Formats: sequence, structure tokens, C-alpha cells
Amino acid sequence: MKIAVATDGSMVAAHFGRCPEYTIFTLDDGKITDKVAIQNPGHEPGFLPEYLSKLGVTCVIAGGMGSKAQKLFAEKNIQIVTGVSGPVTEVVNSYLAGSLQCGPSLCEHGKHHKGCV
Repeated sequence: MKIAVATDGSMVAAHFGRCPEYTIFTLDDGKITDKVAIQNPGHEPGFLPEYLSKLGVTCVIAGGMGSKAQKLFAEKNIQIVTGVSGPVTEVVNSYLAGSLQCGPSLCEHGKHHKGCV
């Protein structure tokens, strides 16, 4: 399993598509086995779901994400978790432990969708 986290420095970014980079976590048996930061390749409609799907990502975590992007990720069978903030590694560890605290989307699209799935 791979999780992509929208990243701004060491923190979860408020908007998935417009973050500076993504931290990709590779998991095996519920434990982090690898962590790689990649630059955001660009925010073009429909590109990121396809790109991250090809990298093997099955879950994305961010502060927020627009409803159109959520639909495109769902079409790729990629789980979406929004309304999240905090240090990236701590957020992933909380997600794995089933204790991740999330709320409403933090981006400008927040009025249109909920956070945690």
C-alpha cells in the first residue's frame, strides 16, 4: 500500500493539488517501510489522480481537496482523507493506528465536501 500526503515543509498542506510536494509512504503489514518526497508535478485537471495511481498510491491525505478531484481519485479507487493537519509522519502514523483526527476540508472548496471518509 502507498499513501500520498500533500506536504508543505514537514506539515500536511491545506490543498492537495497546490502543495509544493507530496510525501509518498510505502507500507508493509501496516508499517512504514519507505518515505519519499516528490515535487508536485503540476496542477492540471485530472493529471494527479492518474499520476499517483501509476505510482501505486491507494490513499491520499490532505488538508483539503475539491469535489472534482475527489471524484477523479474515486474513479481510480484511491481513498481520500481530507480535513487533516499536522506533521506529515505523525498524521500517517495516526491514520495507521486508526486514530487520525480530521474535520472539514481546509481548502477553498471546503463548503462542498466533508473530511474523513
